[in-house]
Amino acid sequence: MPLTRRAVLRGALAGTIGACAGAVTYGVVDERHRVGVTEATLPVSGLPPALDGLRIGLLTDIHHSHLVPAADVTQAVRLALEAHTDLIVLGGDYVTYGDRDYVEPVAELLSPLNAPNGVYAILGNHDDDRDMPAALARRRFVVLKDQRTRVLIRGEALELAGIRFWTRRPTDISRVLKGADDTVLLLAHDPRRLTEAAALDVPAVLSGHTHGGQVVMPGVGAIARARFPVLEGLGRRENTSIFVSRGIGTVYVPIRINCPPEVAVITLRRQSSI
Repeated sequence: MPLTRRAVLRGALAGTIGACAGAVTYGVVDERHRVGVTEATLPVSGLPPALDGLRIGLLTDIHHSHLVPAADVTQAVRLALEAHTDLIVLGGDYVTYGDRDYVEPVAELLSPLNAPNGVYAILGNHDDDRDMPAALARRRFVVLKDQRTRVLIRGEALELAGIRFWTRRPTDISRVLKGADDTVLLLAHDPRRLTEAAALDVPAVLSGHTHGGQVVMPGVGAIARARFPVLEGLGRRENTSIFVSRGIGTVYVPIRINCPPEVAVITLRRQSSI
């Protein structure tokens, strides 16, 4: 019996629905828990030769909650420690909607993190301004809330400038950077701060916030891509380089499609050597 056009269309529709259902099931059950390591090289203008090759671990957007289990956080911590980086950056959004039930637990899950040159943390839009930074500080992490710290590594200094999610005005960011004489690495949860960083001639930025789009559909991409100058990975504006991590957890819906969670290991390179 010959196939009719209607039968062909029905078959195609059924196949499409089945494929979508399969992708959603995989994204909920499997992919969102598959934390891996992403290696990237970030060119940094003016980086001293002694800091060329410096390796930074970046863990961000953990969102520990009833949707993001302790096992995922523990896996991320293990991968970060196994990478043996020179320093570690925590990029914010440790919990979701400031949920105080998870503030101490997530800080404790992160507490094994250590690196030769320290662990530094900033705050995201889901973090409160008191309990979360206090919990991190009790684990001896350096919390930068619109602050800058100078780290001496291999006889050279690197200035780590950490800003809150809500610190957006160039004048406010400039105040954090005032007096910096050495290479500055801006730690900004939101990659949209690339605009201000470029205007202020900051050589490099580390960010998260986007989750890499979290759901990236073939042929369509991520819905969030138009909102950010860089959705994930490496980017550049003028003299400023940026790396945006896909992060570890999920928010709003417990799913990742074509966008697995990651611990990022970023190697800084002198601009002239790229």
